Amino acid sequence: MEFKKIPSRRTFLKNSLGTLAAFTIVPRHVLGKGYLAPSDQLSKGIIGVGGMGRGHIPYAGTRVAAICDVDTRHLELAKGIIKDSALKTFRDFRELIQLPEVDIVHIATPPHWHGIMAAEAARAGKDIWCEKPMTTTIGEGKRVMEAVQQHGRIFRLNTWFRFESNFYGMGTPVKPIKKLVDSGLLGWPLKVTVSKHTGFDWKFYWVGKTDLEPMPVPPELDYETWLGPAPYKPYNEHRVHNTFRGYWDYDGGGLGDMGQHYLDPIQYFLGKDDTSPISVEIDAPQQHPDAVGTWRRIEYTYADGCKIILDGEGKDVNMPYIEGPKGKLYQGFKSDIPDLQKKLAAFPEPLPQQTDFVDAVRGRKRFALNEANGYRSCTLINMGKIALQLGRSLKFDPVNQVFVNDEGANRLIDQPMRAPWIL
Repeated sequence: MEFKKIPSRRTFLKNSLGTLAAFTIVPRHVLGKGYLAPSDQLSKGIIGVGGMGRGHIPYAGTRVAAICDVDTRHLELAKGIIKDSALKTFRDFRELIQLPEVDIVHIATPPHWHGIMAAEAARAGKDIWCEKPMTTTIGEGKRVMEAVQQHGRIFRLNTWFRFESNFYGMGTPVKPIKKLVDSGLLGWPLKVTVSKHTGFDWKFYWVGKTDLEPMPVPPELDYETWLGPAPYKPYNEHRVHNTFRGYWDYDGGGLGDMGQHYLDPIQYFLGKDDTSPISVEIDAPQQHPDAVGTWRRIEYTYADGCKIILDGEGKDVNMPYIEGPKGKLYQGFKSDIPDLQKKLAAFPEPLPQQTDFVDAVRGRKRFALNEANGYRSCTLINMGKIALQLGRSLKFDPVNQVFVNDEGANRLIDQPMRAPWIL
């Protein structure tokens, strides 16, 4: 099967003008608060249906109007689940985001595509549901945030632990942890340790291979478009689909895979949604320039002395999850503070959050985990990745969002994209 070469963004947009003149894309908020689609559901287009994208097909309050993937096998599998003769399928995401009937664009591709797709969807007047990590670089995250806000879109980053579900091995939702931190019973500043002994697996099986041999590209895969803005590397099956996380070009190993799940709730309960650490220190083997490796320790420090420790070795089996000058919190909400639950009962609950994405889109309400706080928690991941790739600890300016006196690190804030892709 042969596929036509996808044109550059500039050519695509130029050729689309005639088509766009035939209809007007009217954002839902222009039609007025409370407007509902005829089916009483929001319609969505899913970009990337190889795994997570298929998993979110039945999300309540939405229906799938279109899907896009560069692998024809994924498209066929998704079509078999959706079973809708009106479903539209695409190989080029730019065609999907221009559909007037699509309210929400769900981005479930490898992370090296998230920035471009999210920004383009915002510019096309779509609301956005994006899988984690938000972006693979700090610069891409900033530009996605700017595009979403400039165009008045609703953005959801798909990690939910700051507002629901048990927080991995901690055995408790984040809400009582937030209440405890806000109460001051632990004191200040706090140190949070993310380790297998505090309930968090860093998934060090997400490592790349350094001896890959070139392989023929399978006929069902448009590998050129799969790579997109990433540097060209000869095809090998280990670089794509289920194992792409092991390569810096597309993600960041276990840190990229799980970092936003683990770190976003910490950012929330420490009250750091509008700032970033002032330093990141690493203890790790020298990383390969292509294949992601493992690390022993990553330590972030904030201006007020709070720290987040990412413990890759897990030597201390008795490590508390949170440690402050007045007390400690362990797995299962256990603490060395006597009568903790009784003392906590006297303090107010955390402020409510907007946690229904469909309601957020219909009412034009900012979602609990959005483009701004999601950018900040993703910056934690990308700071760590840059330090690992360079093999040194770094100082960071959380206001100007640049590294301090480090030209090499600052070059990695905005990494080059392969032509014709730009953001």
